[in-house]
Amino acid sequence: MKKWFMRQYWRLQQSQTLISMVFWCTTLTLLIWPYVSWRFQSEKETLGIPMTYWGLGSIAVGVLVSVLIVGYIYDMIFALWKEQRTVDTERNPFGTYALIPANIVQIGMMNHLLRDKADGDEKILATCDWIDQWLAWCGSQEIWARSQHFWDSEFSSKVPDLFFLPDDAVEKARKVKLED
Repeated sequence: MKKWFMRQYWRLQQSQTLISMVFWCTTLTLLIWPYVSWRFQSEKETLGIPMTYWGLGSIAVGVLVSVLIVGYIYDMIFALWKEQRTVDTERNPFGTYALIPANIVQIGMMNHLLRDKADGDEKILATCDWIDQWLAWCGSQEIWARSQHFWDSEFSSKVPDLFFLPDDAVEKARKVKLED
């Protein structure tokens, strides 16, 4: 239920940009029109369109361009949203210290290949050991259990004991009770 409400809220936010531009244009056009309407004689036409419509359209385009210029200047000079993105990334565990399940599988396989090609290099093997610990931690998190439950139910064969995770990681993930 919460996801459904969040999706609706997200949809409102997405449409808000377009709707607000329409409101900006129509409101300001109709507010400005009484002050400049005397310049556009309604009896005259250009390209078969009465001058009144040319005047209203030019005001609306002017408002739209003005709002876009203010947005561009705000973005390029003040750029306050860049810091917000940094904070968002720092708060996102998958942008800092955690891995999504697909990345766990990829990094696990690459780590195994790197270990095989290490030729006894202690630095490489120490790094591989550390990555094994990180993968084991990531494999013990709830998101791994969620993905594994999905994979187990959707594919014809269940997730095998993955060679880059601890021996009991796959079985432990199966035992996790998920609540949505």
